Amino acid sequence: MRADLRLSLTAAVAAVALAATTAPALADTTPAAAPAVGIGRAVTDDAQRGTFAVTAWTDAPQAGITTVSARIRQGDTVLADIPALAPETGRDPQFVNTFRLPAEATLKLVEDGGTLPSLGTYAIDVTATDSLGNKLTRADAGRLDFRLRPDLVSFGVGVPAWDDRNARPQGNLSAVQPGSGDIVPLPDRTVTVRRDGAADEAPRTLVTSAAGDFTGEPYAVAGPGDTFTASFAEDSAEVHGSVSASRQVWEYKPLRATATAAADRKRALNGETVTVTGRLTDPAAAGAPLADQPVRVAFGPQVRTVRTGTDGRFTAKLPAFAGSGQYEWEVTSGDPFLSFNRLSGPLAVPLESRTDLLGASLSADGAISVTVSLRARYVPDITQSSVQLEQSVAGGWKRVPLKEIISSWNEVTLNASGRGGWYRVRHLTTDELAESSTYSFRLVRNDTRIVSLNAGPEPVAKNGYVTVTGGLQHYWDGAWRAYGNAPVVLQFQPKGSRTWNTVASGRSGSTGKVSLRAKAGADGSWRIHCFGDYRHFNSPASAGGDYVDVR
Repeated sequence: MRADLRLSLTAAVAAVALAATTAPALADTTPAAAPAVGIGRAVTDDAQRGTFAVTAWTDAPQAGITTVSARIRQGDTVLADIPALAPETGRDPQFVNTFRLPAEATLKLVEDGGTLPSLGTYAIDVTATDSLGNKLTRADAGRLDFRLRPDLVSFGVGVPAWDDRNARPQGNLSAVQPGSGDIVPLPDRTVTVRRDGAADEAPRTLVTSAAGDFTGEPYAVAGPGDTFTASFAEDSAEVHGSVSASRQVWEYKPLRATATAAADRKRALNGETVTVTGRLTDPAAAGAPLADQPVRVAFGPQVRTVRTGTDGRFTAKLPAFAGSGQYEWEVTSGDPFLSFNRLSGPLAVPLESRTDLLGASLSADGAISVTVSLRARYVPDITQSSVQLEQSVAGGWKRVPLKEIISSWNEVTLNASGRGGWYRVRHLTTDELAESSTYSFRLVRNDTRIVSLNAGPEPVAKNGYVTVTGGLQHYWDGAWRAYGNAPVVLQFQPKGSRTWNTVASGRSGSTGKVSLRAKAGADGSWRIHCFGDYRHFNSPASAGGDYVDVR
């Protein structure tokens, strides 16, 4: 190497060395490595305050927590050293990496064979180690709440009765001791009792006895349903927690009475008053009357509460309103502390009905056919056949016997026989429908008859002609008069037969005279018959006709 270069290099090294000795040193800015192991908060088990649980984990790859230990201390004094907490098992995600004090290591008071000197709170220190040897200790990882847990061992409201209508809140306030689980009373504590839903009623405070028992002043109740809540809370060196319990008045002791009742009718028309009467007696007092007691009497939507008199009797009047056809009255107790069997009976309120005439006819042979539409108020269409046909006779209405009645939806057809007159159709009152009727209507036809019937000659030769004569009349304007120019027929009934056969036809003369002629081939009877028109009945059959012997 050249000498000048060697000198230059030596000078440079010397300069660097001088700079190193004269310049200040640079600070180390590399961050400290975070611990691989983590520890969560240790939490006391509230159900058993002698145990606790804590979470622990490691962030080191391919590593897991191998050991979690803990110690319980008060200040610098270690009261319990726990070498290992047991890992929780199960599929619930909340238990992953959770470690718990084993049941056999439950912390207890010294008096119960444990190491803790008294009730109170203690520090929990936790140490966790993973499979790679990483280790972390967390001091004051949590506080062990080693205090009594309050419990309302019992709470009730008593059993109100007929002669004592009061609820009496009562119960026992005790506490669960950590570790041992012993139940110990909480004396001289204040329990608050309130009636639910009674905003204007101040809560009451009750003080427990040496045994933890408490009993409140009576609450007047109207019957079952009232709910009472007892509550207690304390946060002291010995007791920590709150507790409440609710009880409803559901059990009670009513007076068992005997009741009778009846209504003054089984059917009431719309707007009529129904009167229900009855009596209450006490079977335990030899049937003595129960005076001034409330009784509920109901009829459909109508409800009345009445009180019994000195003789135990009661009366309720309710209006009947049509609307749903059939009702039932009932009598029940108006006092939860007075009990008797429900009484009831049928009471029908027929719907208002309407009967309209749709058509009426009277045939020539005296057949009556009347069709009506039967409808009910509140119900659009009904099928009902409890109707009858009536005829005006001597200033009154007389029922006409029916041959047939046909119902179809809300239409009813009635068939009968008659000779005409004033009629109406009336629907009789039933439990479903009230009475109604059509307007009066008149069915009119005039009667006809054959007079002076004669067939001849008698006897007559076989296949000879028989001439039958007679007079046709009709009842017109209050008298029998000649019925001229009316269609008539000649009919023959062979001897031994019941059938009339038409053998000739014609018309009556202007004076009503009839003469018809036909051949006679056998012995038998002859008659003249008139078939009525829209104003006349058929003529009645002549009594056997006129018999002619054929020789």
